[in-house]
Amino acid sequence: MLRMKKLFLLLLVVGLLCSSLVWAGATKEGKAVKIGALLPLTGALAEFGKGFRLSGDLAAEQLTAAGFPVEVRYADTETSAIPGVEAARTLVNVERVVALIGAAASGVSIPVAETVAIPNQIPQISYASTSNLITILPADQGKDFFFRTVAADWLQGKVLGRETAKAGAKRAAVMYVNNPYGQGLLEDFRASFEAGGGKVVAAVPHDEKPSPTYVSELRQLMQSNPDVMLSISYPAHATVYLKEFFEAGYQKRTQLVFCDGTKSIEIPKALGAKNLAGYFGTAAAPAGGVSVENFKRDFLAKYGEIPPLPYLDTTYDAVVVAALAAAAAQYAGKPVNGVNVRDMLRKVSNPPGEVVVAGEDGLTKAIELLKAGKDINYEGAGGAQDFDENGDVISPVEIWQFIENEPYIETVRLETP
Repeated sequence: MLRMKKLFLLLLVVGLLCSSLVWAGATKEGKAVKIGALLPLTGALAEFGKGFRLSGDLAAEQLTAAGFPVEVRYADTETSAIPGVEAARTLVNVERVVALIGAAASGVSIPVAETVAIPNQIPQISYASTSNLITILPADQGKDFFFRTVAADWLQGKVLGRETAKAGAKRAAVMYVNNPYGQGLLEDFRASFEAGGGKVVAAVPHDEKPSPTYVSELRQLMQSNPDVMLSISYPAHATVYLKEFFEAGYQKRTQLVFCDGTKSIEIPKALGAKNLAGYFGTAAAPAGGVSVENFKRDFLAKYGEIPPLPYLDTTYDAVVVAALAAAAAQYAGKPVNGVNVRDMLRKVSNPPGEVVVAGEDGLTKAIELLKAGKDINYEGAGGAQDFDENGDVISPVEIWQFIENEPYIETVRLETP
């Protein structure tokens, strides 16, 4: 008996230690639908991971309260392709989720789609992967399993290049993460900036894995004598090389420009907010409306503050649309599986259905309409989640800037590409 007790305790401890998956939203009222979420809880995008999880928790809680129990099973991608793919395999093959939310980095989302989601016929909905390659991903052509609740980089790149040229820059150097996100946004920026009369005089890549120093890359960039340097990286990269940028005194002759990947509050904390104040960046953002305000209200009420980080709202939307699609399948008498959830995604988020909004009341209405066999059109916290034939959405682009005091970032205005 004592040996059995010890064995039980050992197995319990091992299970707790080995499990990197957690859940939110299950209730006693009925069997919850499982949705997997791939988050960058560690790695170069770790600063954003906690906020993404808070958004997912909020969505699951509200969906459950609305009458459709949801479990979100989270897994860490480590902001890297190999662990991201392994995490996705566990969610699909072991946890048996009916949809995958994520990943954040395009360099993770694409291999997950190609090797896990599409072969297993599980719809994948990224909340932050903006690479243009996703739109034309060969593995998904004719399959229709990759969706995203955030706009593609051609929108941001067009505004980013245009605004940099309007600010008077003529010679731009670009430090970029060497993955589909960095490569694609660089080319979109280049086309727009050069159309505005500027010239990209140097572009230097760096690995996805953060490095302890970027002195040689910076030296290479600065040899081109740029008047502006664009940072297309993640916070863990940019924090290092921007510190070296200021230590070398490059700011005396070169200004800085940022993007969604470097819309960070850890960077000004590390470098001194005063050093970055006034520099601007871009990110996809919603135009406003009831859902936007409901999300902000509910996030603030639950967590006490809303960090000015990108794509908290689109993470919430990704969980919501996946769950509403599962509900639509269930109430239509179909098995809740990957194919049927995929088939329902546009039916719950695109016109001409009755408009429903974010928040517990809005989701309660959505569930009631689906139970009654009605069509709905979810207008999200991150914008109108109207998926086109490629699973893409359109949104405005936010111009934001660093400021000296908390929360260190403020929105300047929205631009239409």
